Amino acid sequence: MTYIITSLCLRDSGCIEVCPVECIVPGKPVEEWPWMYIDPDTCIDCGACVPECPFEAIFPEDEVPEAYEAKGGEYISRVGLTGHYEGIDHHGNQVVLDTVRQLEPGEVVDLTEDIQPNYDFFENGPGYDALD
Repeated sequence: MTYIITSLCLRDSGCIEVCPVECIVPGKPVEEWPWMYIDPDTCIDCGACVPECPFEAIFPEDEVPEAYEAKGGEYISRVGLTGHYEGIDHHGNQVVLDTVRQLEPGEVVDLTEDIQPNYDFFENGPGYDALD
């Protein structure tokens, strides 16, 4: 099992710093890979990244919610969405995403859809090269 960063991720990057095996990388290009990704072959399942995420976007793979109920105000970031988000990451750097949608209170979202893109990033996308 590995940990999965879901579409609730707004690229804070604090997770990258605490990972003892350096298996978390930002998706690039951001328009195609809008959040951070965890290399499933390198992840040691320590969970150090979970408390560092201010968006509560990281879950053990077998606990990714199929029916995540939004508190309201949080964003999801997925390819194909056209909303705009601007924020500041863990280091004080600006984050700009144009693949977001803000969730309404009580809205239910299937975050299990975010599992496969994590694997795709490392199998078929630029993520494979990111760790070399």
